[in-house]
Amino acid sequence: MKPFLAIDTLVLLFAAGALGKQQHIAITPSASASSASSSSSSNSPFPQSSPVWLSNVQPMPGNVKAYPSDVSKIPTGPLSKDIKSQALKGYPPPSKLPPTNSPEVQAVIKAIDWSKVPNTPPRKTRSDGYVITQGYDESDPDCWWSVSRCVKPKYPGLPEDVVYCPKVGDWGLVSMTVFLYALMTFDDGPATPEERETGVEPELYNFLAKHQQKADLFYIGSNVFNAPAAAQRALADGHTLCSHTWSHPVMTAQSNEVVVAELYWSLRVIKETTGVTTRCWRPPYGDVDDRVRAIAWQMGLRTILFDDANFDWDLPGGPGSGKLPTSFVDGLFEKWIQSLNNGTDQHGHIILESILRILHVLAN
Repeated sequence: MKPFLAIDTLVLLFAAGALGKQQHIAITPSASASSASSSSSSNSPFPQSSPVWLSNVQPMPGNVKAYPSDVSKIPTGPLSKDIKSQALKGYPPPSKLPPTNSPEVQAVIKAIDWSKVPNTPPRKTRSDGYVITQGYDESDPDCWWSVSRCVKPKYPGLPEDVVYCPKVGDWGLVSMTVFLYALMTFDDGPATPEERETGVEPELYNFLAKHQQKADLFYIGSNVFNAPAAAQRALADGHTLCSHTWSHPVMTAQSNEVVVAELYWSLRVIKETTGVTTRCWRPPYGDVDDRVRAIAWQMGLRTILFDDANFDWDLPGGPGSGKLPTSFVDGLFEKWIQSLNNGTDQHGHIILESILRILHVLAN
């Protein structure tokens, strides 16, 4: 069984909260994780190679070597002040597209078999940075999620995206309150000091620890660089760490080389900060096609999407200052609870939530 995440020789499995108890779900290329049936043998994923270009990355001190087995020993409270981003050297400027001419990125580019990557040109974007989908072939030859929500790659040798949990009922009720978790995934962290005057991440981690819950955290590499102590705490608390790129761009609009650089620097900073070589990633905005999938797969990453979202990033009062009424988001949760209780659910769920919005809610 091939795990998504590795800490030395440890096998870490995705976790979901179920009725207040921790429940583990192993999602592998052979499991029915993203659709009602797994990929056919005629289109079995081609083998991945170990990311040898990360072998010389030495983790920072202070990391745990195993997930906590005793919930009473899960760290809580403020983050350590001894872990500073100044210890991380040689990284590109945070929150900007990384250059592609560095020796590290060039080594990865040379390691990729480009004959196994579709020759698809990068997408064009509007002035606001989002991709232009008008004029795209309606037959969707590239399995472009932004257009068709396609999650079964059409290019040979690529696994299906992970979109939902295969087991019906993989939801959580916390402290007898109506609080849905499904497979908890949070994007865009760790929240940096610039986004909060004090505390930053501990509110979310402490909340999850209080309710004995685990989550999958899709980290932006730049944010890990700015808040390494938060990433180390997440690992110590038993959460799964995944990549959300280095600077959060629309990935299908990037060149092959930039896609490599975005993934490389996010993988590197996660490993140097926590010791984890992650094997899972989520494209920003869900924007992915077979070209980007193929590059990510050769870099050891499985594409994780979601089957629903709560749109919390568009609520008023938090980061982004959205205009979506709270009743809309509440209605989504009520709908999910109803479908679970009335037996109409066909599978478990992966729900997309914004870590910055969660932090705002917990702080207020």
